[in-house]
Formats: sequence, C-alpha cells, structure tokens
Amino acid sequence: MKPEEFKKWRKSLGLSQKNAAEMLGLKIRIIQYYEKGKKGKKTINIPKYIQLACLALEIQNKINKI
Repeated sequence: MKPEEFKKWRKSLGLSQKNAAEMLGLKIRIIQYYEKGKKGKKTINIPKYIQLACLALEIQNKINKI
C-alpha cells in the first residue's frame, strides 16, 4: 500500500486521521507518516499488518452498510 492509497482508504471510509489512528491502534503521528510516506528524510513503509487491518475495516464498513 502506497501513501496515497492509504490516505484514499481513510477518506473513503470518512475517517479523520484521529479516527483512523484509534481504529488501527496507532498514534495520529504514525497516520501522518504513513500518508506522507516519510518520517523526516526516512522513507516509511506501511507494514503488512496495517494493510490487512485496513482491509478488514473496509470489509466491516461494507457489511455494516448492507
């Protein structure tokens, strides 16, 4: 998952950075790093377990809409 995909995922669920952080069990700053793809000059990769958690939340959101 690329930074722009992560941000698109968050916005598609209508989540603020704070809400996304709470749902993923992260700090807001980590969400910001993931969306930028960087922490200072260091490249940040979104871990697989976060990508899987995003997918699970997306599926849960779709199920709840049915």
